[in-house]
Amino acid sequence: MQKIAIFGGTFNPIHNGHIHLAKQFALLLGVEKMILIPALIPPHKQVKNLASAKDRLEMCRLVAAENLFEVSDIEIKRQDFSYTSDTLRELKQTYPDSELYFITGEDMFLTLTHWHEAQTIFELATLCAAPRSNSGLEKLLDYAKILQRYSAKTIIENIDYLPISSTMVRNAVKNGKNVAGLVPPVVADYIIENNLYLEQENE
Repeated sequence: MQKIAIFGGTFNPIHNGHIHLAKQFALLLGVEKMILIPALIPPHKQVKNLASAKDRLEMCRLVAAENLFEVSDIEIKRQDFSYTSDTLRELKQTYPDSELYFITGEDMFLTLTHWHEAQTIFELATLCAAPRSNSGLEKLLDYAKILQRYSAKTIIENIDYLPISSTMVRNAVKNGKNVAGLVPPVVADYIIENNLYLEQENE
């Protein structure tokens, strides 16, 4: 059975922390495919200074080309809120003989029971997460026990995290700082060439 990992997110922009997590899970899970799926309109959080779907998709494609990942625009093509349950259904139809692994960040993992059609998500994919804080591992393990009550399959890995966020990248760009070390060179160049993230983010 083919193993496919799905890494969804706003990717506003995709950064080295995302890439590190994807690479580590690809190795740990032994997947045949790692698919990056940028959301059109993330339903779980409000995002400031959101780059266009086209720009975020293109930055993911640039990263994918360097890392043997794949990119899907299935959530962007919906032209509406991006629900993980719909995405997993569609991928299961496309790859019926596959085993799906859904990778999410610490903060999102800790809200999974509140997601749209959460039980469908639990049935279609193994849920994978790694900490992004010093206290994150314990929180993730505790929440995984809660998810198991819903018959969800979980994999929690204590992967060394990179202290990088998309907000950090956007603020650096806005303040004219070098983003080397935060994003790959191809993403840094794309941000500069397309004048992304120059607006002030209103609190």
